[in-house]
Amino acid sequence: MGFTERLLLFLRVAEAKSFTSAAEQMQVNRSMVSKQIHKLENELGIRLLNRTTRSMSLTNAGNEILVQAKRLRTVLDETRLQAQCFHSKPMGSLRINSTCHFGRHYVQKAVVHYQTLYPDISIELRLEDKMVDLIAENFDIGFRTGYSADSSLIYRKLARNRLLIVASPDFLQRQGTPQSVAELEQLPAAVYSFNGRLMDKFKYYDTNGEESYLHLNAIYKTNEQDGMLEAAISGNMLAVVTAEMINDEILEGKLIPVMTHINLADFGTFYAVYPHRDLPLKSRLFLDVIQQMIGEGTPVWEQRIPEFETLYVTTKNPSVLNLS
Repeated sequence: MGFTERLLLFLRVAEAKSFTSAAEQMQVNRSMVSKQIHKLENELGIRLLNRTTRSMSLTNAGNEILVQAKRLRTVLDETRLQAQCFHSKPMGSLRINSTCHFGRHYVQKAVVHYQTLYPDISIELRLEDKMVDLIAENFDIGFRTGYSADSSLIYRKLARNRLLIVASPDFLQRQGTPQSVAELEQLPAAVYSFNGRLMDKFKYYDTNGEESYLHLNAIYKTNEQDGMLEAAISGNMLAVVTAEMINDEILEGKLIPVMTHINLADFGTFYAVYPHRDLPLKSRLFLDVIQQMIGEGTPVWEQRIPEFETLYVTTKNPSVLNLS
């Protein structure tokens, strides 16, 4: 490992705030990371980090060197991007991060198709329903629901993400079809819950066009979106789901949209997110593949819901909720 690599390793350790985390990201031994940082300090003739058995912090000199290390990373990234623009075919590796459900049902399929077209590209796909620092963890592309206005990342809109309320025919036969929000709120429901966030409240617009919220009677909480669908299909509860979660359950009569007259606000928008505006060829081609897969206009998941354009129509611009 040369001086430049050691300087970038120091940057990774500083951003991860841990030798162990940096080693796990690189899939190397922690002792190797510590050894290389110690060697860098000897080369520079200064101490970069204060270490104890329980914590780690930057020295004043370390903070100054960190600024230079970030500049170095930016220059190297921009150089690689510029060079890749001259390739006639995609090369190298592609690291992708995505929310779990969208990743399993769409990104994974796009990866399989992409690699049949460009077999020389190696791909790493990581799925997780939490905010990830794409730059610090060296991801080329991320897929998220929702937009962060204060982010330095580039956001490209892929498709909208609308809501619907579903229940099984057996459930509606036993419980009756709700006709009002008050009736709906009394019925048992499955809801999404992750990292302390409970999605049991949803915005809608009343008959006067004013914002209001429906509150679900959550008897089942899960961090697995497919589990919400399965719970609704079982006939024991209803669920508020995104259209993207629907496969053929409505076409096959396993689920029925209810309260379709209510003006539900959209749940947000699917975005592709990446660190630089000038995408390398490998990334641009992958985004082309996934955009073709989900559709340019009406997303493919809405096409599986009969007359969905006329259901849950909003009267005002919906507020965007962020699940990623």
